[in-house]
Amino acid sequence: MKAISLGILDMSPVLEGVSVEEALQQSVRLAQMAEEQGYERFWLSEHHDMAGLACTAPEIMITYIGAHTSTIRLGSGGVLLPHYSALKIAETFRMLSALYPGRIDLGIGRAPGGSAHASIALSGNYLAHVSQMPSLMQDLTQLLQNNYEIEGGQVQARPIPAQEPECWLLGTNIKSAGLAAEYGTGYVFGYFMSDNDGQKAIQHYLDQYQSTSLQSHPKVMMAISVICADTQTEAEQLYENWKSNSQAQGGSTEESPSPIVASTENIIQQLQQLQTEYKADELLVICPLQTYDERIGVYQKIAEANQSVSSFLAQ
Repeated sequence: MKAISLGILDMSPVLEGVSVEEALQQSVRLAQMAEEQGYERFWLSEHHDMAGLACTAPEIMITYIGAHTSTIRLGSGGVLLPHYSALKIAETFRMLSALYPGRIDLGIGRAPGGSAHASIALSGNYLAHVSQMPSLMQDLTQLLQNNYEIEGGQVQARPIPAQEPECWLLGTNIKSAGLAAEYGTGYVFGYFMSDNDGQKAIQHYLDQYQSTSLQSHPKVMMAISVICADTQTEAEQLYENWKSNSQAQGGSTEESPSPIVASTENIIQQLQQLQTEYKADELLVICPLQTYDERIGVYQKIAEANQSVSSFLAQ
């Protein structure tokens, strides 16, 4: 057994009846804890017109959290490319990379990020835009490699930082894996959303990967939902409470894979088994519990278990 490269994917949930202001501050608190506990990445999602989620602009949260942390990598999980100009995204994340050198990840998504009406309000015809995802990916990656032209003229995304942001594409199927492979980005499989064909998608990415100046070799992350406690019994009780509360609030726990539920003694072994099975280099963990303290407790226990493995191997 070995230690795992871990990150956190945070959706800035509005929990416990708090204000959106407090919810966003809880994301800052979580990022600071993640840095202290040795997590390597902290990513923020993008959602629109969803009352339970406060982060609509991960690039703004990255800027704010960057000023309140010092070493952890910060990223979007992800910026929803079909809604935006590739040039604007490249400029924004290059600027972030100039502000926080060596710390910025540009995670790209292709989902609408909200209801049909919210998508229309945001960018018009989402279906038409998402059909252009291959050309948008081409534009974005060319901009990040300084070889983008339009109507015979070169356009550069400025400022041009000393260190480019790491570029990742998020997805849950072979189509997204193929795009990541074709344009030479990292690939994040959203296991917490769907475990259908995950191994097939990741293998397709690995087989089809084309090296670019952005990234010389394929890199795979998996985003997974996890519940951890001191004992297996306590972890399972947290899971049952979460499931009951979700159902009581009208939510469904059947649409996506169940979280990994484990004790601190077994969590790293289970995560490593999943990592090996799916050929992932890193894991992004998401805790679905309904209070901020419970969530932070889970992330701390995972980190402590991972550090214990590192300490044991260092002996």
